[in-house]
Formats: sequence, C-alpha cells, structure tokens
Amino acid sequence: MDLARLHPEYVTDEQGRRKAVILPIEEYDELLEDIDDLAVAAVRRDEGAVSHRKVVEELKESGIDLARGVLRAATPLPG
Repeated sequence: MDLARLHPEYVTDEQGRRKAVILPIEEYDELLEDIDDLAVAAVRRDEGAVSHRKVVEELKESGIDLARGVLRAATPLPG
C-alpha cells in the first residue's frame, strides 16, 4: 500500500496534539495484510530459494499444466 494514499483522520486532545488515528476500514485491512506479508517475509528470509524451472516441474508432476492452464485429474476419470 502506498502510504500517500491513506486518508487518516486524527483525534486530538485539548492542546491539538494527535492522540489517535481513524482510517477507513479498507485501508486498515490493507495495512494489516501488508504487515502480515512483511512478518512472513522476515520469518522466511533465510529459507533457500527455488528456481522457476523447479516450481514448474513440480507443478507438472502434480498434474498442473501451466501452458494450457489446466488441472488434470491425478487418476483418469471413469467413462
């Protein structure tokens, strides 16, 4: 999320100091999703990478044909 696109409303005290912020729920949900994504990335940063070729091979072995956008049954369907 681009922080410049947020639409915050501030709750202030009697001296005008910001004490809280109100965001539209959609923006709040996007922020939570971004925070979750960053947490997952931080936890996984030391995991090894898998090449694109290896992922494609594993998908094909699982019955997913990326070139055709088709999921074929692991076992033939009757009839």
